[in-house]
Amino acid sequence: MTQPVQKLQRIKSGYSAADGAVNPVNPERVLAGSPKECVENLFTNSKENFFCGVWSSTEGKWELNYTEDEFCYLISGRVVLTDAEGSEEILSAGDAFVIPAGYKGTWHTIGHAKKFYAIYEESEG
Repeated sequence: MTQPVQKLQRIKSGYSAADGAVNPVNPERVLAGSPKECVENLFTNSKENFFCGVWSSTEGKWELNYTEDEFCYLISGRVVLTDAEGSEEILSAGDAFVIPAGYKGTWHTIGHAKKFYAIYEESEG
């Protein structure tokens, strides 16, 4: 049997759906502030281990413990990522970066931030 041809899927977003920042970040992870986040997932592959879309958050700081690889492009705002050893990266609108699986540290949104994301989670098996 022939596999169906996969079609290109164009990602369309006015970024507005991720402006709401309506869901609180898990309080068990929050270190400062009362950050809220909003996710507009625009694509999920058939294996459900690759996702991309737009995410935003209000000001706050919380713990990170990544099991996935994530590519980010900061659309607006400023964030500070600090790894478990204390190395700090200050990122601003226009910066692209990768957070690898296994990364532990903190995410600190200064004001309001918005990013494009692409996440790949290794399949178990």
